[in-house]
Amino acid sequence: MKNILIVFTGGTFSMMIDPKTGGAVPKYSGDELVSKIPEAKKLVNITCYDFGKYPGPHMTPELMLELSQVMIQKISENNFDGVIVTHGTDTLEETAYLLDLTIETDIPIVITGSMKNSSEPNWDGPKNLLDSIQVCLIDNSKNLGVLVCLNGEINAASEVTKIFSDELGTFQSLDFGALGFVQNNRVIYNRQPRCLETLETKSINTNVDLITAYAGMDGKFFKFSADSGADGIVVEALGVGNVPPAAFEGIKYAAEKRIPIVLVSRCPAGETDYIYSYPGAGVHLHNLGVMFTDFLNGQKARIKLMLALGKTKDHNKLKEIFERTSSIGSYC
Repeated sequence: MKNILIVFTGGTFSMMIDPKTGGAVPKYSGDELVSKIPEAKKLVNITCYDFGKYPGPHMTPELMLELSQVMIQKISENNFDGVIVTHGTDTLEETAYLLDLTIETDIPIVITGSMKNSSEPNWDGPKNLLDSIQVCLIDNSKNLGVLVCLNGEINAASEVTKIFSDELGTFQSLDFGALGFVQNNRVIYNRQPRCLETLETKSINTNVDLITAYAGMDGKFFKFSADSGADGIVVEALGVGNVPPAAFEGIKYAAEKRIPIVLVSRCPAGETDYIYSYPGAGVHLHNLGVMFTDFLNGQKARIKLMLALGKTKDHNKLKEIFERTSSIGSYC
């Protein structure tokens, strides 16, 4: 049988209802969870590693990078055929993307979790774990970057996002669709990830703000961010990449202080582009040196900028990281 490392970080997957509060809280270790899913040990040789019992909102970028470094070490020291990480769903996509950007390996890495806790009769954790094992078992899962597997669907870490607050099918790739799915223990792929990239860095700069544009917005949040010493700003702009005129003045203020600014759209799907030139529009933002990135959402762009700033502060190099083209001619 193949050898699989399962890294447990906590999340709803590890939770049960606390009789005192009536709410779900972290409870189980990795070994305890695997004992509740005996079918798993019939499929693979499992090595459990307890990284922590963190609810999703308790994960930080520093912990995500630490997790990445632990995984890199364990992969290099052992002959694992795949790695599965259980994680809280609230920040799962951010951790998955950070791992995708920082771990270079040909073996499958699959992030999973659950929307229901172990006290609920429809606990989805066991099926998600078993599906993730099936993904690790096939050679077609190699060299695909970090994968996310829940509710029978397989998505790329760089593409997937949580779109429902409490539905089992919450993780979807709105722009391109799922890579594949698991059905009756059979893994079927329809396509490869649109883009794979890694950033070689062992440090992360978490002093990056994320600001969402809205109708009638002025420049105060951007000015506050700049004046409070932010090392980077990610802007969730309107539509294809535009902001109100008064907000533009705030972005200009931050840009003149040489703060790296990355722009994405607040829309849940679609790319950004600098095609409009009215006041506050994309052409003027790009002329300020604002970096456009196409299909990343705000939280993922922030992860990427934090890692990029851990690698370099040179604006030209940062611009290359965010606006470079892949071999198929689209942004990575």
